[in-house]
Amino acid sequence: MTSPRYKRVLLKLSGEVLMGAQQFGIDPDFVAELAGEVKAATETGLEVCLVIGGGNIFRGMAGAARGMDRAQADYMGMLATVMNALAMQNALEQLGVHTRVQSALQMDQVCEPVIRRRAERHLEKGRVVIFAAGVGAPYFTTDSGAALRAAEMQCDALFKGTSVDGIYDSDPKANPQAKRYNSVDYDTVLADNLKVMDASAVALCRDNNIPIVVFSIREKGNLARVLAGEGTQTIVKKG
Repeated sequence: MTSPRYKRVLLKLSGEVLMGAQQFGIDPDFVAELAGEVKAATETGLEVCLVIGGGNIFRGMAGAARGMDRAQADYMGMLATVMNALAMQNALEQLGVHTRVQSALQMDQVCEPVIRRRAERHLEKGRVVIFAAGVGAPYFTTDSGAALRAAEMQCDALFKGTSVDGIYDSDPKANPQAKRYNSVDYDTVLADNLKVMDASAVALCRDNNIPIVVFSIREKGNLARVLAGEGTQTIVKKG
């Protein structure tokens, strides 16, 4: 694997990715596969933070759309992200990768609270830090949580692993003629509502000059290629 261009990165995965081929929940085989890719990244000396969504278990906005109290639904979604973080921690540690889960909601029996300096120390010691429970408050998505942690940890880039291979000017599943961007600036993403991440997350990355790299995590070995500056990806950066 080619040496990456970055020293410290944050990898954001949607909860749906952990479902693998299932319709719901966590596919242990696919999580193990993802863990193998993260391990390969750490073996190059790269410091890795992880943020995983909770949509495979519960999505707060979907619950609110069905009449639930939005704050209550969002807290349920945060708990789903903790479950996913623990699943990923287990998969990584079975491969011999030392990890720590830090949760924005305090739950001392299963993980640490988010403490920036402690997280930095973990990274310096070669551990993978998995941040769970978003920002610890309702009305913020895990995208915002990922952007916040990337800024807080002074990451060189935020990598967003999705089910598509980059950012398109329209939905590639609905429009076969959709054009994929190789790179695009933050303001275009916001002005054209390209739906890479929610607006507050994109703005936070823009204000802290953190590039957002969007790529397909479902393609085996793609994380390694993208970290090495190869593979299909879209980079969101300053124009």
